[in-house]
Amino acid sequence: MRNRMLKSGMILLVSCAGLSSFAQKTYPEPERMRPGMSEFWLPQPAIVTPGNITTNSAPSDAIVLFDGKDLSAWENAQTKGAAEWIVNSDGSFTVNKKQGDIQTKEAFENFQLHIEWRIPVNIAGESQGRGNSGVYLQGKYELQVLDSYGNETYSNGQAGSIYKQSRPLVNAMRKPGEWNVYDVIYTAPVFKEDGTYRVAPQVTVLHNGIVVQNNTTIVGTTEYIGFPKVEKHGAGPIILQSHGDPSEPISFRNIWIRKL
Repeated sequence: MRNRMLKSGMILLVSCAGLSSFAQKTYPEPERMRPGMSEFWLPQPAIVTPGNITTNSAPSDAIVLFDGKDLSAWENAQTKGAAEWIVNSDGSFTVNKKQGDIQTKEAFENFQLHIEWRIPVNIAGESQGRGNSGVYLQGKYELQVLDSYGNETYSNGQAGSIYKQSRPLVNAMRKPGEWNVYDVIYTAPVFKEDGTYRVAPQVTVLHNGIVVQNNTTIVGTTEYIGFPKVEKHGAGPIILQSHGDPSEPISFRNIWIRKL
């Protein structure tokens, strides 16, 4: 037994000596950081010429959906025939309520959208019956258009809302007769095989330069009656709504989109 204890003690001493030797060994310090070690030069961003504010021109890489001349980029949303809304001499076009909704001929996924719209000066009506229209993202999710200048309605149905889902952070409406601007950053949903969202659609909206939706999650289709539904889909059009309210129809101009 004594011999075994002596051997165990010797092994322990040897092991401790080894650890002591290991602990005393020195290694090089990490290389000192230099500015260039965290810089990368490639790839360089593509050069895009910004639009001209004075002439309302689009960025150089944008798809122009309305240039003030015709509606050749659009079609009737129901019949797929010509978009027979009224093109005006001032470079705008006006909703033709007898012809129904119009939509872009091209379908989109992730995008940046710019669109301008105006409520007529002689607008009448109240709540949802006053300058009602909408911009449908991928044909499924409505960004509400409405005269919200001195016109109260349910908050998730006023201008700048994701209809019946997310109210705008603020009311940034200009008075009738003046042009309103929506700038939209939209990320399309990603679906699981069972048709549910793996990643829900997201949207950021600036109304007249003011953030009214900040990376908002869209929880499903925007329904007039009932609650949102999740419907599996691919790329979809931009739809402009011809609402059935009795008020004077609104106008649009300067519409362009950039694929992201």
